[in-house]
Amino acid sequence: MVQKLILEIRAGAGGDEAAIFAGEMVRMYQKYAAKRGWGFSVLDSSPTTLGGYKNLMAQIKGENAYEDLKNESGVHRVQRVPKTEKSGRVHTSTISVAILPEVEPKQVNINNSDLEITTFRSSGPGGQNVQKVETGVRILHRPTGVVVTSQNERSQFQNKENAMTALRSKIYEAQRSMEFAKLGAERREQIGTADRSEKMRTYNFPDDRITDHRVGKKFHNIEKILEGDMDPIVNAFKKQQTPS
Repeated sequence: MVQKLILEIRAGAGGDEAAIFAGEMVRMYQKYAAKRGWGFSVLDSSPTTLGGYKNLMAQIKGENAYEDLKNESGVHRVQRVPKTEKSGRVHTSTISVAILPEVEPKQVNINNSDLEITTFRSSGPGGQNVQKVETGVRILHRPTGVVVTSQNERSQFQNKENAMTALRSKIYEAQRSMEFAKLGAERREQIGTADRSEKMRTYNFPDDRITDHRVGKKFHNIEKILEGDMDPIVNAFKKQQTPS
């Protein structure tokens, strides 16, 4: 079954190194999506000068996409010697990942009067046209305080559509958690605080080992996995969820 989802990645503890790792994770999901024949569209991003991201939001569409990626939600912790480290010490940094199912407009009741919509000049990859026209769109949903932005399309209309899609997904999660007045317990569990002590998966580069703390499994060859070879991890969750 073709499924749509919103992927959200945010750099957590660790400064530049966390942003660099966020960039590597973005590319991992991008390459895995390409391998699976899924669509991957960036809706909004805040890139850094070192090739990473402070945050990124994307839409993924494909066969069983949500089912196969839903377990990626949570805090991912990386342990390695950063490129920016002069003394060779191993640092620990974190990013947070949220996988939100894309929902139809009829599944979420959003009143237009609850929305504060503003436009801005996009810094996305749309060329000179993007710089001259306010094509970027920012939407605030006042009752929940949820804010989404979209700026990677050339047209303001398309950016608004993309932002509304992301907004529906976030509010749907909040409603499902019965915490409509704030972001929602389920989403807070997914995103976490991105503190170093909070983790669901650890990427240990010195030992070339990825440990998923929920299924209690270890995976090796980090570089291969970061190149999009995520099948061993995805299949480990499928195996755990299949009744014996």
